Amino acid sequence: MFDPVIAPSGTLLGLLQRGRGDGTLHALTAPRAEALAALNHCVLSDPRHDWQVENRSLYYARLYLDLNGELDAVEAHLFDPEDVLDPEESRTGLALAVLGHLASYGRRDALELLRRYAAGGTNWAWALDELALRDDDAGLRALAAPVLARFATDAEGEAELAAAVRDAFEPRPWRLWADDPRASIATRVRAAQETGCFDRWQRQMRPTGPRPGWSVQAVFEWAQQGIERGAALHVPAARCLVAVAGPEDRPEILRAARSGTDGARCTALRYLADSNDRDALGLIEGAVDDGTATVVEAAVDAFERMRSIAAVDRARGWARRPDALGAAAGRMLACRGGAQDSELVLAALREAVRGEGPDAPTLWTLVDGTGRLGIACAAPVLRHVYRETASSHLRGRAARALAATDPSFATGFAVECLWDCEETTREIAARHAETGDARVVEQLRRLAADPAEEAEVQTAVRSRIGPDTPAV
Repeated sequence: MFDPVIAPSGTLLGLLQRGRGDGTLHALTAPRAEALAALNHCVLSDPRHDWQVENRSLYYARLYLDLNGELDAVEAHLFDPEDVLDPEESRTGLALAVLGHLASYGRRDALELLRRYAAGGTNWAWALDELALRDDDAGLRALAAPVLARFATDAEGEAELAAAVRDAFEPRPWRLWADDPRASIATRVRAAQETGCFDRWQRQMRPTGPRPGWSVQAVFEWAQQGIERGAALHVPAARCLVAVAGPEDRPEILRAARSGTDGARCTALRYLADSNDRDALGLIEGAVDDGTATVVEAAVDAFERMRSIAAVDRARGWARRPDALGAAAGRMLACRGGAQDSELVLAALREAVRGEGPDAPTLWTLVDGTGRLGIACAAPVLRHVYRETASSHLRGRAARALAATDPSFATGFAVECLWDCEETTREIAARHAETGDARVVEQLRRLAADPAEEAEVQTAVRSRIGPDTPAV
């Protein structure tokens, strides 16, 4: 999947793509046709950088409800010929998840569309999972025949069916079909269930990797073999060293950390850092200075995992380095530094935004640390990150940091956060938004009554507003 093109944050499309609460508020005041066009663009061209962790489906479904939006564009997208040519889940997953939420809100057209796609669409398994949570038994039983017809009755087809049953996210349809009165349905599904259970048992009986009795050198060789075939194994290899290495092996591990192969060096550095070895910090610095990109990345990761006072002290000296180790030092101080480190953390935050932009991965930790340390003068930078980032998770972290650093948060961003796409951000808003705004009380009541809302959000809402709270 290509990285999505995100519109400017000041446009309606850009707001909706980011999942910001202001996107909903602006869409409800914009011309309906314009709002629906922007909404359809988001649903049909998933704007998330990481579609597996960022939330948008409930956010977009609620906006379809508010706009009384038709689903013609979603239907055309699902049943476009490209559905056969591009079987990636990312092409249709968001649209199917939106339909699932709409079905839970009682939209019959969304339910029927999901049923049709489960019967004939390429990403049928996702649609079936959505239906498993929302459809009745009769609706699911009606899909048994068309779903099973996808699998040939030869050995290869039965193996594919067994894998589909084994890997199903929601087992409810398969359990219903296993008890189907039609013998042709029930027999195939039961056989597939038994095969799937046997497959799992076989995998458990054929473990790969290190065995008891391996030497330190054997672990290093295993880690290097992983690198040579494109698999990073130094983390599990370091755990293996804990089991196989003794005090007499320390010189060999130190040599590997200084000059071993990439696999051995990464493994040794991780092992020494996790055990707080007295030489670990010096070896990490040396690895960053002369190691390959793979070694540098492993060394930096190992350093950031360290919890010792010595590691934090060393981070204070490294924080101004203009390299990966300097950035890691800033993140360590953000996580484990004290009030005396505020200037270093703020400098790291500003440098990351200037050098890498509002979506830099390093910002996640720095933004959290800014809030943890209560760095009030960081509020302007945090507001910039909040507005511009395309990551709804990073925006939520910025909102949490602003709640701790910006006195205007309760009457500013906290209000729009009540409509945000991420439930954790809505929870922050529910705890901080100033109820003097009429929109706030109305939205709090809506969230409290919405069965699709997360329990944590509703708990936060009820801490602010009771059944007798008057509307403003």
